[in-house]
Amino acid sequence: MKPAWRVSDVRRAEAALMATLPPGTLMQRAAAGLARRCALLLDERGGVYGATVLLLVGSGDNGGDALYAGARLAERGAAVRALLLDPDRAHQGGLAALRAAGGRTVDNLPDRADLVLDGIVGIGSSGGLREPAARLVGRLAGLRGRAGRRAVVVAVDVPSGVEVDTGHVAPSNDGSGAVTADVTVAFGAWKPALVVGPAAVRAGQVELVDIGLEPWLRGSPALHVTEWADVLDWWPWSGPESEKYSRGVVGVATGSAMYPGAAVLSVGGALAGPTGLVRYAGSAREEVLREHPSVIATGRVADAGRVQAWVCGSGLGTGESAAAELRCVLAAPVPAILDADALTLLVDGSMAERLRQRDAPIVITPHDREFARLCGETPGEDRVGAALRLAAWMDAVVLLKGDRTVVATPDGRAVVNPTGTSALATGGTGDVLSGLLGSLLAAGLPADRAAIVAAYLHGLAGREAALRGPVTAPDVVTALREVVPH
Repeated sequence: MKPAWRVSDVRRAEAALMATLPPGTLMQRAAAGLARRCALLLDERGGVYGATVLLLVGSGDNGGDALYAGARLAERGAAVRALLLDPDRAHQGGLAALRAAGGRTVDNLPDRADLVLDGIVGIGSSGGLREPAARLVGRLAGLRGRAGRRAVVVAVDVPSGVEVDTGHVAPSNDGSGAVTADVTVAFGAWKPALVVGPAAVRAGQVELVDIGLEPWLRGSPALHVTEWADVLDWWPWSGPESEKYSRGVVGVATGSAMYPGAAVLSVGGALAGPTGLVRYAGSAREEVLREHPSVIATGRVADAGRVQAWVCGSGLGTGESAAAELRCVLAAPVPAILDADALTLLVDGSMAERLRQRDAPIVITPHDREFARLCGETPGEDRVGAALRLAAWMDAVVLLKGDRTVVATPDGRAVVNPTGTSALATGGTGDVLSGLLGSLLAAGLPADRAAIVAAYLHGLAGREAALRGPVTAPDVVTALREVVPH
């Protein structure tokens, strides 16, 4: 998994590394990587020579990185202009290098640019952009370069104006509270804002430049990001000795007469996973068997037979019969996934007490509104912190759904899923996710890894389905069968 580090950890690592190097070495390493990425982008737009480059330069080292990178581009024939937001505090070495290379400063936003380099503020800032930076950022979308193409925006380390440790972006009417980059060139380490929250969207494509920082990073990362290699490493592969029971049996207690589709979809998600058998328990058994004849279906959890994990909640309802089924699931000594209506039922004090008395693992899968029902408030600005607090309070793995789904564990670890897509923001896709998650649990994966793998593959399935047109939950089931490891 890929680690993302807090600002304080990055600062300490930078200080330790700089103490071993000649002055200015770290900035030159960063500028070289930044200039290289900008040159590649300009090559796609007619070449570096003759291109127009605008540097938005703040007062810190972030601005210095931009100035030195601009100098390198000017040496290759680009027309580089630097707009200094605070001329008296601009990095003097970088400014001298830019001027020596033929670049110059300007007092106003020019009419044209092929590339804009965002060096306004770096990882040491907090809060949204203020004037005059906010006004300038609000006008970037109107800049055009050669052939009338929109200027490509490259952020230096992080997009200016984002909250680096949380990924929060302060609201603004016109979006000018933070830069929206096409590419972010990050130095030495990933930061949370590049992978979680609204800031991750503003980062665009992220490229990490190695400046020698990794050996100096100490302690625990703020979070990790799932990679495909993790999915392959953890996937419960079957072998020549495998049969349906040894691969795991998952129980699915979802759906109702009013919401039979939830049962069909959650069972579909479970069948796409690695388990050998699915047992369905609920009042939608006729609909489930019509769509999935391989399933063993009964009317109640108590009659389902032996399983290695339970999925409960999607479309179940919140009446007494639904509560009785949830109590039966919680009484079983096997891992359980609680979703949708099961989360609503947990708000009842007696049900929450049953949850705390369990020894077997629990995974809960709330979206923001369900999180608010459980906690009395939405996740807020720090989604990772909110998910971790809920995981500790409930002693459960929390899969907080969203564009960048967060998986949090009771022992304080957080993993962010990078495959999310807005295509999954449609009814029933969460039912598919819970079914897949249950299948992974029943196959023997620990609760945290099952949640991480399920979120990753669910996101991939959403992206795959979106390639074919508007996405529905059955499309996600179909795509899931294609993207799971085989």
